[in-house]
This record gives sequence, C-alpha cells and structure tokens, in this order.
Amino acid sequence: MKHLRFSFDPISPYAYLAFERLPQVLEGLSYSVSHEPILLAGLLQHWGQKGPAEIAPKRDWTYRQVLWLAHSLQLPLQMPAAHPFNPLALLRLLVATAPAGGTPNRWACEQVLHHVWRGGADATDAGRLEALAQRLAPQRDVASAEVKDELKAATAAAAARGVFGVPTVEVDDKLFWGLDGLALLSAYLRGEPWFDGPDWASVSAIPAAVQRKH
Repeated sequence: MKHLRFSFDPISPYAYLAFERLPQVLEGLSYSVSHEPILLAGLLQHWGQKGPAEIAPKRDWTYRQVLWLAHSLQLPLQMPAAHPFNPLALLRLLVATAPAGGTPNRWACEQVLHHVWRGGADATDAGRLEALAQRLAPQRDVASAEVKDELKAATAAAAARGVFGVPTVEVDDKLFWGLDGLALLSAYLRGEPWFDGPDWASVSAIPAAVQRKH
C-alpha cells in the first residue's frame, strides 16, 4: 500500500477540486492519504512568487478556469463572497482537530473546503466560522501557540521538501502538483513504465540559459 500526503490550503480552488477528485482518480488502487494543511502564502514567500490572485488578468483567468473545471467535472463550486481572503483561521482550525503531531481526517478537510467553495458565502464570516468550529469540535485550542507553530512548521517542512504550490500530492519522494497533476499521479501509482525511464529525473539537470545584458 502506498501512502500519499495531500498538502493543501483551503484558499485554493484547485485544492478543493483535487480533493474531490482524488478518490475517483485513484479508484482500484491500494493507498492511504494524510491531509496536511499548509499556508500557501508561506510557500509563495519562500519561493519569491506571487499568487495568481495578485496579478489582475491572471486572477480573472483563474476564476473563470476553475468555474469551468468544476462545470466540466460536474462538481459544485461557487466563488466565495471575497477572494483571496486570509485562510489562517481555517488552517488553524484544521490543525486543531488533530492531536499534536497528527493531521486532520478527510471529513474535517471536506467540511472546511465546502465551507469555502460551496454556497458563495463569506469564508471569514465570524458566525460561519463559529458554526464550523462547533461542527468540527477541535481537540486543541485553535488560538494556542502550539497549533500556530505546527502550521508554520508544516509549511516550512513542505517548502524544504520542494513543495511550491497547492495542492501537492507526495508519494515515494515524488511531488505531483495541481489538479492536472492527478493524472500523472494515477499513472505513476498504476506502474506506468515511463517513470522508470530517464525523463523524470533528467529535467533537473537542464541548465538555465545565460541571461545576457543588453
């Protein structure tokens, strides 16, 4: 049995869609999954990147694309009332639903992702957050230093492993990024011979072109 680590931030619509699709993509395989909440903004800062929503034309395209993807996959998705938003409260709530050093179960992750991506409401509304917390019944204090530090550590550890975006699925020290990466993941787990060839590893050795000054 393969063990998969699904790293995500509920701020990402692609993470929501990948979460919903993962069981179907891996149907018939023997596997287990741990769901790891991490802060996308922390990854972007680590790698010196901007998020899609920070570039106006890319923001519009991203929203149009995810709405189309949801439509084509026949998955319900409504944009939240405001996006992007600060996901820290949701991430810390997820961390707090698990014991120290553990990860939240799929049901808890599903509740948080549905909170954001179904219904079109405000993901950070205080009343909705309180109702969500009551439903999830966290084991630990969401506002505790322990929970905050665990989220920071998980994000830093993910970056150290090479995770640069969400969602990312890790298995056998390989990283599969994004909703479209699920097809590649499925092929790998089903024993596609391509992964035994040179292409997977060889790309890391391709040199960057020398930048000439004009």
